[in-house]
Amino acid sequence: LYERALAIREQVLGPDHPNTATSLHNLAALLDSQAAYAEARPLYERALVIRERVLGPDHPTTAHSLNNLAALLAAQGAYADARLLLERALAIRERTLGPDHPKTALSLHNLAVLLDNQGAYAEACPLYERALVIRERVLGPEHPDTRATQAALMALDDHLHDSQA
Repeated sequence: LYERALAIREQVLGPDHPNTATSLHNLAALLDSQAAYAEARPLYERALVIRERVLGPDHPTTAHSLNNLAALLAAQGAYADARLLLERALAIRERTLGPDHPKTALSLHNLAVLLDNQGAYAEACPLYERALVIRERVLGPEHPDTRATQAALMALDDHLHDSQA
C-alpha cells in the first residue's frame, strides 16, 4: 500500500511535493522496521532532500527526517554520521519548537541513546536528564516516553557504577 500511495502521489502531486516526501518517508520507515536498510536509506534521503528544499532546512518536519535517517545510520554502524544528523535535528527542534517541547525531548533522548550505545556515558547523562525533565513536566511521569527515558537513565547509572568499580 505504501508503494502504491507513493506512486499515486508522485504522479498526481509531482516528485517534489511534501506529501510525496511523506510517502517516501513512510515507505522507508516500513523497510527500516524490517531491517531492509539498503532499500530504506535512499528513500529517507530523498524525502529529506524534498523537505529541505520545499519546507526549508530548519522546518520541524525536516528534523523528523533527519532523526529517522540518523536512526538507520546508527543501525548500520555509521555513528559519526548519525550523531551529526541527530545534533542537527535537536538544534532545529530547539529553535522552532522550543527547548521544552516533547519533540525536543525526543531528540535529546535519541542523541543520548546513540552516545550511550557508544559508551560515551558522561555525554549521554545530561541529555537523558534534560529529556526526562521535559517529558515528566509535559507528558507526565507515567507516559511511556517518560518511562523510556527513566529506564535509560537507570541503565546508564548502572554503566557508570560498573565502570567505576
